[in-house]
Amino acid sequence: MATSAITPSAAGLRALSHPTRLKMLMLLRIEGPATATQLAQELRLNTGATSYHLRQLAEHGFIVEDSERGDARDRWWKAAHRSTHANLDALTSEEEAESSEAYLHTVALMYTETLMQYAEERRFLPKPWQEASTTSDWHLRLTAERAEQLVEALMALVDQWSQDEDDESVEGSADFVVNVNAFPRPGTVVLEGDER
Repeated sequence: MATSAITPSAAGLRALSHPTRLKMLMLLRIEGPATATQLAQELRLNTGATSYHLRQLAEHGFIVEDSERGDARDRWWKAAHRSTHANLDALTSEEEAESSEAYLHTVALMYTETLMQYAEERRFLPKPWQEASTTSDWHLRLTAERAEQLVEALMALVDQWSQDEDDESVEGSADFVVNVNAFPRPGTVVLEGDER
């Protein structure tokens, strides 16, 4: 799999705003190449719907056919990039803004589902994994410029850890989810066009 990231266009974000597609992309990134049949079983879908969603992901460059696997009957798909970096600031038209909003709603839904699954299984995790996990949050008072610096620093730190492969072959290692959600607390910043 490529180690690069993709910055999707508004059309690409629109394609990713479907929860099933975002789940498929996540599975291909985390678990590796798969066929439409395998993904259909994993996501409890029919293969026709799965194939349609895979074609949409391929059309926008999120996945590619894995030519090293399969045959004429079974097409294997793999993620084309390790991550997606949505540049929502560049999307300024009304249609682009709607695409980015739909994408954000889907991402929030995915984060919520993952967090709920974690909450359900946390008490059954081995003690070291319980101690390594957190659902902490901080409410800071910052300028927009300082907030951007903080986000960049957090992203750089996580990127540094994600490139370190020391733990990959160590017994007891597991996939570890890090979500960075950073935004002004809703309702505390005067919105553009707000005349209050």
